[in-house]
Amino acid sequence: MTRSFFTGLFFILFGSFAISQETEFTASAKPVVAVGETFNLTYTLNAQGVNFRGPRISGFTVLTGPNTSTTSSIRSINGRTSMTITYTYSYILQATREGTFGIPAASVTVDGKSYQSNSLTIQVQPGGTPQQQSGQTGAPGNQRSTGQPGAQTDAKDVFLKAYVSDASPFHGEGIIVTYKLFTRVPIAQISISKLSSFQGFWSQNLLKDNERFPQYNQTIEGEQYVVAEIRKIALYPLKSGKLRIDPLEVECVAQVKQQTRQRTGDPFFDDFFNNSFFSSSYATVEKSLSSNPLTIQVKPLPQGNKPADFGGAVGSFTFRSEIDKTTIQANEPATLKFMVSGTGNIQLIEQLNVNFPPDFETYDPKVVSDYRTTSTGVTGMQSFEYLIIPRKPGNFTINPVAFCYFDLARQRYVTLTSPAYQLTVEKGSGQAGVMTYTGANKEEIQYIGSDIRHIESQPFTLRMAGTCFMGSWSYFLLLLSPFVLFIILLILLKKQSARRSDVLLMKNRKATRIARKRLKKAAEFLKGGKEADFYEEISQAIWGYLSDKFGIPIAELSMDSVQEALKGKQVSDEILNQFSTTLKDTEFARFAPGDKALKMDEIYSKAMEIIAKIERELK
Repeated sequence: MTRSFFTGLFFILFGSFAISQETEFTASAKPVVAVGETFNLTYTLNAQGVNFRGPRISGFTVLTGPNTSTTSSIRSINGRTSMTITYTYSYILQATREGTFGIPAASVTVDGKSYQSNSLTIQVQPGGTPQQQSGQTGAPGNQRSTGQPGAQTDAKDVFLKAYVSDASPFHGEGIIVTYKLFTRVPIAQISISKLSSFQGFWSQNLLKDNERFPQYNQTIEGEQYVVAEIRKIALYPLKSGKLRIDPLEVECVAQVKQQTRQRTGDPFFDDFFNNSFFSSSYATVEKSLSSNPLTIQVKPLPQGNKPADFGGAVGSFTFRSEIDKTTIQANEPATLKFMVSGTGNIQLIEQLNVNFPPDFETYDPKVVSDYRTTSTGVTGMQSFEYLIIPRKPGNFTINPVAFCYFDLARQRYVTLTSPAYQLTVEKGSGQAGVMTYTGANKEEIQYIGSDIRHIESQPFTLRMAGTCFMGSWSYFLLLLSPFVLFIILLILLKKQSARRSDVLLMKNRKATRIARKRLKKAAEFLKGGKEADFYEEISQAIWGYLSDKFGIPIAELSMDSVQEALKGKQVSDEILNQFSTTLKDTEFARFAPGDKALKMDEIYSKAMEIIAKIERELK
């Protein structure tokens, strides 16, 4: 027989025992702690609960929580074997001051009934060095871990490292700093708790906030790691000398496999469960990771042959210009545009040194930046658009404009020059002299022609004398129509009220719609990878549908009662078998190892299919 057969047999034989046991919800913590010490506050529930509400904690700093985990164990006494599934809600607290502090009770809902835990009293004593709790392993170097008792991770299981593309760039040269997260255990809830400071740099994020982290596999010292690039920054030094980049700090949750099964003394069960998912469970461990600091030695740009027009541009660029017209009238505006494009510190390029004839009225340029970030840096275009207005007629020359930059590939300064422009300004008509300009941009003036609407000239519609609507049949029908509509409305409302008073009938009618809403919500959890929330919604969708459809109270729901109800509705044996298999697979997949995403997809499809088939059978 296969392992799946034994697992299914186990759920059938002992599933009812786990459901029927008395619900217990207890709180536990160390009664005495020292100032500065971190410790666990744990709430344990021996049933599946929802709507956990933690206590209002005062006198302590909440470092993390509540964190949820599930454990299972097998026990055999006098030949009777039972399974226990425990749900744990844990906080990690730190004592901040001396005194005696109370922690109120927490609450949770199980099968529609609210349960409260016991309250706790914790005494905080003056202390020196905080004691490290059992179950927490201090990660050397750049890591600190906290978690549940018995759950541990090695310092090499997950760590954060910073890399720089060039530790010795020129002043203004772009470099890329990449923060990589290495892990060989499942992790989740990655969040940046402290960003690195980039004093002395202009920075640009190369990864969008809503973008998924680039991931790949890498082998280090014979160990296979999953590597995620959680942050990638393009930096441009604004000064030369030694600059320091502080570490990046990240919080995450690691899933650690821990052994929880106790030996039963029964050789059959010990041999079977020793290699099954019941022999272990996964606990969450909070990890605080810190990257290594970086030191950047920025080299100054060469001073020899440095052009006087150099404005600080470093990279590889092209330079061009254009003018919209070269023959214009006095007081008529024209536009001169300069465009710099390429790769480098393009956003740091200053305004160009443009000299216009003294008879030209000019305005500050309109600067437009069009750039994009890539994995290799920043590239794009920046334009400077000048509005010029010649006030006198004549022939004028706009001298060439120089753009200087330091070319990193050739390690020298490069000067690019625009052409000279000859403008012929003719005498204006005299009307343009009254025009005024309130901004740097030229705006086109449009004349909107409109007139008063013409008087309606067609004849009025005439009616024969002696006719009147009041007193006609149409008048009396319209007069009685509100009373008729009111009576119809009363009848409909009475019927609707009678239907709503029948609770079972209303639940039966809404069962399918409510189940579809829960399945839709489960699909959202499936896309988001929220495993615990997904299985809770799937379970409530199936069981809630059956309870509402057949009028079975939640407390009386079981495999037998549902099968009897289905048989009473003459549902086929094939549907009955598929229904039982779907429920068993749902409970099994929650704890089974393997590809969780694949199992969640399969369970979601099966739940959709069985509800649809039962609905078709009942019609």
